[in-house]
Amino acid sequence: MNNIKTLGALKKSGYTSKSVKEELRSNLIQKLKNKEKIFEGILGFDDTVLPDIERAILSRHNVLLLGLRGQAKTRIARLLVTLLDEYMPIIAGNELNDDPLNPITRHGIDTVNELGDKTPIEWIHREERYVEKLATPDVSIADLIGDVDPIKAATLKLPYSDERVIHFGLVPRSHRSIFVINELPDLQPRIQVSLFNILQEGDLQIRGFKLRLPLDIQFLFTANPEDYTNRGSIITPLKDRIESQILTHYPTTIDVSKEITRQEAKIHSDQESTVTIINMHRDLVEFLSFEARESEFIDEKSGVSARLSISAMENLVSTAERRMIINGDSKTDTRVTDFWGVVPAITGKVELVYEGEQEGPYNVAMNLLSGAIKDIFLETFPAPNDFEKGVDRDPYGATKAWFADGNQIDLLNDDDEKTYKEKLSKVAGLGRLVSDRNIPEDQKYAYMELALHGLSELEMVSKSFVNNTISFSDPFKGMFDDLQNG
Repeated sequence: MNNIKTLGALKKSGYTSKSVKEELRSNLIQKLKNKEKIFEGILGFDDTVLPDIERAILSRHNVLLLGLRGQAKTRIARLLVTLLDEYMPIIAGNELNDDPLNPITRHGIDTVNELGDKTPIEWIHREERYVEKLATPDVSIADLIGDVDPIKAATLKLPYSDERVIHFGLVPRSHRSIFVINELPDLQPRIQVSLFNILQEGDLQIRGFKLRLPLDIQFLFTANPEDYTNRGSIITPLKDRIESQILTHYPTTIDVSKEITRQEAKIHSDQESTVTIINMHRDLVEFLSFEARESEFIDEKSGVSARLSISAMENLVSTAERRMIINGDSKTDTRVTDFWGVVPAITGKVELVYEGEQEGPYNVAMNLLSGAIKDIFLETFPAPNDFEKGVDRDPYGATKAWFADGNQIDLLNDDDEKTYKEKLSKVAGLGRLVSDRNIPEDQKYAYMELALHGLSELEMVSKSFVNNTISFSDPFKGMFDDLQNG
């Protein structure tokens, strides 16, 4: 079809024009019938957001995606392009993608009237039919709608009221395309007003001159609920003209969150071949995000983006790789101690409330890590309080006794593989605790370390962090030392 070069040949081919909304609708119906994946790479929305979007497309609605940051709103918008026809004909040299069979611009109408069936045709790919604009307070009506070009008016010797002297903005240039405005509330109210008639009647008003251009556009807007109170708002008449408002959300399960991180994290090929990510550590990365979304120190209205988990995973792997390189090892596994290298990925991804500011970003990050370690420890090992003293065998008894005898273990962030394993093997009871859980042999030391950190979070073992060294000891040792010194 895209070999057709003239209007006459286009007519003979039997091509019929469809509005962009009809195009999206018909292609969606075909994909649904064929059981095809429509939104590739979007995870966790199969039963919530995606069906709502499909219903909106079938209804030929303009759409507002409303959700906190890092909820794949922009990615969903960009994937709508896959529902367009692969190629679309336009009048050659036309800046508004004029339909050869139904031109709306002065240029397009004059060209067809003058050349008839000899009107030259171009074909544009669907990727060229996507226009995206990030809303900022400095966006002007000229940017979105257009303005009179005085130089063009003088050159062509035309009055300002003539359509041919107008420099069109992004919205008219999106004719027969998908137009996305991200962070809609950041647009000034007077700019939002300029979209009213375009959404319904197709009117444009530039410098007081009214144009009747029946623009054919699929609008999709994104917004963050935080914007309604902190930075701006979507004015009510504009919201009324956007037919479908769809709420997005964060992953509801650890498994979905893990899959998103696995898909999005940019792990270098060298790291993939030398650093093994323990599956339990993948869980721990996601527990960090879930902890953050529940934390009293973090602003829940701002949200905690999925990018926290993604950046944390990248830093985790890089921390393990750096340790491996320093020690001259050829391969390594991730460790819990490597999570201290994840802290910078946390501090830049959360908005703190007043109490969090008082604590400080570093301490908040460490609190999140402590909570995540405790949660995953209790999911893996039995809770210490579940055992009745004198009746049940305490699986932690040997470990507690080892520390009570005055023993101490110092784990350095950059310990080599041999030293790391030797230190953990010295702690009585850890090996048996892990073997009782049927942990795979190649992950034994990772779980022994988790048990050590978990016991410290439950205050059964004391933990201190000084100069890149984590020291574990008997929780009562420091208390007795203080009494003796006193």
